[in-house]
Amino acid sequence: MPGNTFGELFKITTFGESHGKAVGVIIDGCPANLDLSSEEIQKELDKRRPGQNLLVTQRQEEDRVEIFSGVFENKTLGTPITLIVFNKDAQSDKYKLIKDLYRPGHADYAYEAKYGIRDWRGGGRASGRETLARVAAGAIAKKILNNIGIQIIGYVIQIGKVKIKKIDESFVDSNLLRCPDKEKYDELVQEIKNAQQENDSVGGIIEVVAHNVPAGLGEPVFNKLSADLAQAIMSIPAVKGIEIGDGFSAATCRGSENNDQWIKKNDGKIGTKTNHAGGIIGGISTGEDIIIHLAIKPTPSIAKTQKTINRNGEETNIQIQGRHDPCICPRAVPVAEAMVALVLVNHYLLNKINHL
Repeated sequence: MPGNTFGELFKITTFGESHGKAVGVIIDGCPANLDLSSEEIQKELDKRRPGQNLLVTQRQEEDRVEIFSGVFENKTLGTPITLIVFNKDAQSDKYKLIKDLYRPGHADYAYEAKYGIRDWRGGGRASGRETLARVAAGAIAKKILNNIGIQIIGYVIQIGKVKIKKIDESFVDSNLLRCPDKEKYDELVQEIKNAQQENDSVGGIIEVVAHNVPAGLGEPVFNKLSADLAQAIMSIPAVKGIEIGDGFSAATCRGSENNDQWIKKNDGKIGTKTNHAGGIIGGISTGEDIIIHLAIKPTPSIAKTQKTINRNGEETNIQIQGRHDPCICPRAVPVAEAMVALVLVNHYLLNKINHL
C-alpha cells in the first residue's frame, strides 16, 4: 500500500515534492476544540527552515504555513486539517545537468526501479523537504501532548567524531546547532566547517527525550511503543539507525548491570532507579523519560567529484551543484521531535479508548 500515510487515530498524509508547487499535510483524527493558530505551527517550522545560517543549505524559503481546512476561529473542528507551505525558491536548472545520472547516496535509482519514473528536481518526493509536512503535523501533536504535561525535546549530541560531554536543555534553543553543551559547541561547528571546506559533508547523532510520559502507553504485541517509534524514526530521510535507552551498548552488559531496579519514588509513584531501558519495557512506557538516539548519515549531495553511472549504465563522474546542508543534524532535530510526538499522541488516544 502507498507509504505516504502514518498513524492510526491521529493520522497524517504528507504530499508534495522538493521543487513542486507546494508541500503539505492532511491530518485526520485531531480532537475538536483544541486551541490552534498558524503561529504555533510556524514556530516549529522555523526550527527546520533552510537558509537560517551558513551551516545549513542556503535555499531561501520562508516556509510560511497556511491552514486550508479544519480550523475555525483558532479552534480545531474535529474535521481533517490541511496545512500547506508553498515553495518559493526552488532552483531546478542545476539538476537538469545531472538528471540522467544516479547520484551516489541518493534514491534516484531506487525510485526509478520502483515507479519507472522520478522527479529529478532536487530529489522530488525523496527529498528532506518533505519533512516540513511532518513538523507541521507534529506541532499539533505536541500541542495535544503539552496539554497533558508531556514535553519533547531533541538536540545534537555528536557531529562527526566530536561528542558532547554534558546536557543543558536550556542551551538548545539559543544556538545554531541545537546543541546542549556550550563548552563543546565550537568544536561541533568546526567539524562542520572542516567538511564544508573540503566540499564534503558530515553526519552525527541526535537525542530525543520525552518527559512526563505516563506509564502504560503501548500496545502488545506488534504495536509496541518501541516498535512504532522505530518505524517513525527510521522513516526520516538520512536516518540509518535508532537506539532506545542504552541501545546497542546493552549488548555488552550483564543482566545485573542492565536491569532497572523498581523503586518507590519520593512522590509515592512507582519508578526505576536507573533508566537503561529508555522508558519502555515490554513495548509499554514505564513512566520514566523516553530516550531515543538516531544516527544521521552525511548529506549525500556534495560538491566533491564522485564516480557514478548514467541511465545507460555508462561510467561517468558527477559533481553535484546547488544548495545543500553540510550537516543535516541541526535541521533534523525538529523532524525527530515531530515523529516522536506523532507516535505518542497516537498511543495516548489509543489508551483513552482502551479505558472507556
